[in-house]
Amino acid sequence: MPRIALGLEYDGSAFVGWQWQLNQRNVQACVEEALSQVAAEPITVHCAGRTDAGVHALEQVVHFDTCVQRESRAWLLGGNANLPDDVRVLWAREVDQSFHARFSAIARYYRYVILNRPMKSALFRKQVTWCFNPLDEIKMQGAANHLVGDHDFTSFRAQGCQSLSPRRIMHFIRVSREHDRVIIELSANAFLHHMVRNIAGVLMEIGSGKREPDWTGELLAVRDRKQGGVTAPSDGLYLGGVYYPPTFGLPKDPIFDLLPPNAARYDHKEGERD
Repeated sequence: MPRIALGLEYDGSAFVGWQWQLNQRNVQACVEEALSQVAAEPITVHCAGRTDAGVHALEQVVHFDTCVQRESRAWLLGGNANLPDDVRVLWAREVDQSFHARFSAIARYYRYVILNRPMKSALFRKQVTWCFNPLDEIKMQGAANHLVGDHDFTSFRAQGCQSLSPRRIMHFIRVSREHDRVIIELSANAFLHHMVRNIAGVLMEIGSGKREPDWTGELLAVRDRKQGGVTAPSDGLYLGGVYYPPTFGLPKDPIFDLLPPNAARYDHKEGERD
C-alpha cells in the first residue's frame, strides 16, 4: 500500500482550523475530499501539526495511505483541480511506510508577520497582525534570545493545552524588520498550543516599550501562564515548514540550515497545535 506525502499551502482566514469539525469549514476535510476524488476511494490524511482558526500555512506536510497507484504528478495536479482556491498542493512524493508526518518531524518552523504602521492594511487584512505602536526589533531580538534552548514553556502555553509536557527545545528565534513589517521566525522540535502567538504577544509588549527585554526570562522562571501577557492574533501566523531526516527525500526549507548539528538526536514524538 503506497504512502504519499504532500506539502500544502493554505490561507486560513476562512477556516475554523486544520482539524475536521462537523458542519464547519476546515482544511482537513477539503484536502481529504479532493484527494478522495483523485483516488476514487476515501482518503484520510495525517498532518505534521494542527493549525487553529485563522492560521495560515506556507508549507504544511501531510501523509496518507492508499490502495491505488498514481504518479506524484496526478496527486499534485488532481488534488489542486479539486481543491478550493485557498488551498494548494505544492509537492507530492511517495515515501517509506516508516514515514509519519507528525512523528518523523525533527523540527517545525513558524513565521509571525506584524504590520507596524499607523494604518491597517486594505489588502492584507487577514494575512498580517497590525500594531500601530512603533516596535523596536532590536529589543525584541534581545528578549527572544532568552527563549532559545531547552525550557519549560508553561508561561507560553494555552490554559487548555493538552500536551503531556511543557518542555520544548527552541532551536532559534529571529526578529527582523522589512520596511513596515516586523517578522518573527521561530523553530523548535515542537510547539505547545498557542505557544507562538503567546511569544509574539510578549515580544510585541517588549518591542513597544511596555516591558523590558528580561521579561521573557522572568516568564520562563515563573512558569505561570496568567503572567504571560496577551495572546497575539492568529492573522499574522504561518506554519512555515517542517523538517524531516534527509533519508525521506522531502523538500527542505533553507531556513532549517540554521538548526544546531545535534537537532536530529532529539526525541520528536510530541506534536503541537498553534
